Parts: sequence; structure tokens; C-alpha cells
Amino acid sequence: MMQTIHLLPGVTLRVFRDTRFKQGCLSFQLAGPMNKAESAMNALLPSVLLRGTNRCPDLRSITERLDTLYGAGVSPLVRRIGDYQTCGLYCSFMDDRFALPGDRVMGDMLAFLEELLLDSPLEDGGFRGFFVESEKKNLISAIESELNDKRIYAMNKLLKTMCSADTFGLPRLGSVEDVAAIDPAALRRHYETMLRIRPIEVFYVGSGEAAQVADLLTPMVSKLERQVLPLPEQTDFHSCPGRDEVEIMEVTQGKLCMGFVTPITNQKKEFPAMQVLNTLFGAGMTSKLFQNVREKLSLCYSIGSAYYGSKGILVVSAGIDFDKEEKTRREILRQLEDCQAGRITREELEAAKQAIISALRATHDSPRAIEGYYATAALSGIRLTMPEYMAAVKDVTVEQAAEAARSLELHTTYFLKGASQ
Repeated sequence: MMQTIHLLPGVTLRVFRDTRFKQGCLSFQLAGPMNKAESAMNALLPSVLLRGTNRCPDLRSITERLDTLYGAGVSPLVRRIGDYQTCGLYCSFMDDRFALPGDRVMGDMLAFLEELLLDSPLEDGGFRGFFVESEKKNLISAIESELNDKRIYAMNKLLKTMCSADTFGLPRLGSVEDVAAIDPAALRRHYETMLRIRPIEVFYVGSGEAAQVADLLTPMVSKLERQVLPLPEQTDFHSCPGRDEVEIMEVTQGKLCMGFVTPITNQKKEFPAMQVLNTLFGAGMTSKLFQNVREKLSLCYSIGSAYYGSKGILVVSAGIDFDKEEKTRREILRQLEDCQAGRITREELEAAKQAIISALRATHDSPRAIEGYYATAALSGIRLTMPEYMAAVKDVTVEQAAEAARSLELHTTYFLKGASQ
């Protein structure tokens, strides 16, 4: 079970004690409202912090330091969770039970984490210019790789249009232009502000006692001068006019995205029913969309749905031939109408439930999966414990799934097609 400890105002430690693994993990995240002015800097920060410290001034010395910690690892962490963006570091390390007698890997790992967070080498009042420019190139490459994946590109364009009235449509990593404009001194000032005002979320998975982890962390966070701004509550979808967009590009396959809105979010009692509805409608190979639109009618090369529970948005995405757009749209809506009318077989319902339950059980397969699920759930607003969640999914009826389907309303569509069409 998870235990939550408020170490200091604005500093929350969540501990998931589990003795099954040889490896433990700990994430340190600064959380704040997503906004365009900061998103690129937040995405860049963790990678710059990982380039060096005053004691370990380059990547080689950092690698050597991690080798002394039984091959521990540290990686950048950037997440978008509903209205929030988080940035920080993720640490994986050997559980103390498996270290040599007298070695305390977690304590040494947290000491190195403090060094990475609070002892960066500075230059002209900012981070080292070489570190920043190098990581800017890497971040721009990551953003451009998403732009080159047309499925992701189309989904992002749809969400940007749907969420023009709030920040959910902003890219998680920022824009190329915003990254390119970052300078080392401004990034350092931004980081100092983040350390002062942003809530800190720490999540630990391993065999250590919560009190032990708290004792190791408290000295580090106590060094920070804090004037914390609490996180605003997560918000539902912000109403704005829907649109039907077409974009022409040099592509060989069309990308059709259809965005639906629902008042059902992950904080509502109907959330499990919406999860089941999403799975039987479009998320998986047993879904109506896959079995009918793709397999039986051959209208698309790929198709699936995704439900963003923190916002109440469901998106259907399909890869199609350019001339099959209208047929595919109509068939997607027809499959949704079947769900709304309760034309759901027992087999479809049970397959959807089992898929969700299997995915939930898989979150306990590794420390990283546990951290990813629970740390995100805590900020996104999910209040169900894992047993409660699975029990609620098992209890969903056909009528409850149909009612969830009836709450969906088509808001925006986006179609990416080739220039010759």
C-alpha cells in the first residue's frame, strides 16, 4: 500500500513499500500549471542538470559515480498530467538488502541526487553554456521526431484545436522556437524560481520504510528557501467552438482524428464505466473499431481510441487512404451509436474488462511501472485505490457502458491528407 508523508509545506513524499524487487526507484518532480512560457524550459531542465555537477563535471564522471552505486541510473523526467507539467529526475538503484554488508545504496543515491539538483556548475550567472546548447539540440531533435511521426503529429494538432481554451493542447516538450530561444542565465533563474515556488513530489518504490526515506530526504529539501504556490485544482474540458480541419502535406497515408468530449473525468464515479467503454469501443484488438472498421470493412490500416480521463476527452485516430475519409467517419460514428444503444455483446464487455484489469495488474510488474502509475494518478485526481479500481471495472454493466457512450459528443475533427488529393 502507498503511504503519503508531507515532509514540509509543499513537499510530498509518497512511499510504495514492496519487497519483491532487487531494484528500487525514486522520482523527484517539480509540479506546476502547464503554460507556454515555461514548458520548453521545464522540458530542458532535467537534461541540463544531468550533464554535470561541480564534483562530477562531465558525463564520464557521472557514469563513474553511478558505477560505484552498483550501476544505478538517473534519467530526466518530464510529464504532462492534465493541467500540470512536471519535471525532475528519476533514479533507479539496487535495494539495500542486496548490497554488500555496510553499504547503504539508497542513502548514497539520494546524496548524489542532491548534488545533481543543487550543485550544478555555473557560468556567467547561468548554467554552463555548452551543457545548455547541447541539450537544446537534443530536445529539438526529440520534438522534431514527434513532428515526423504523422500519427502523433495529427493527434497533437487535434488536441491543440480542441483545447484552444486551456493548456491541455500545448506540447509536452514545448515548441522548437521556444527551445531555441532559451539562454543559460534565464534557464538558471527559472530553475531557482521553480525550486522556491513549485510543489515538490517525491515517489519511492522499494523495501525501505517510509520513515527511513523521509529521514534521508528531509535534510535536502530543508536547504531550499520556499514560498510555495499551491497547485490549482485540475479542471474539466474548457468549452470552445469545435472545428473540422483539413491539412495538406506530402504524406502517403491519411490520418483522420476525431475528438469527442464528455463530462466524465477520472474524478467522477462513472470513470470506470468510461474506461470500459473506451476499451470496447476502440482501444485494443477486440474493440468494435478494430474488428469492424479495420478487419471486416478494411476501411483503414490502423485505428484506435484514447481516453484522456483528466480532461474528459476521447480521441479516435485512424490511418486511411485519402478517398476513404467520409466512409471511415460514418462507420466510426455508427460503431459509437451501437455502443450508445447498448448493442454490446457479453464477449465484448468481458474482453474490455479483462484488458483493463490486466493492464492495472501489470502496473505492479516493476518499480518503474508502479512509480509511473501512482505518481501520475496522485496528480491527475484519481482517488480510487487499485483494488477499488479493479472492482469497479468488474462491476460495469452494459447499460453503464452505454450511458458513458451517450455522454460523448463529437467536438472537432482533423484530417491530414496528401497534396495530390
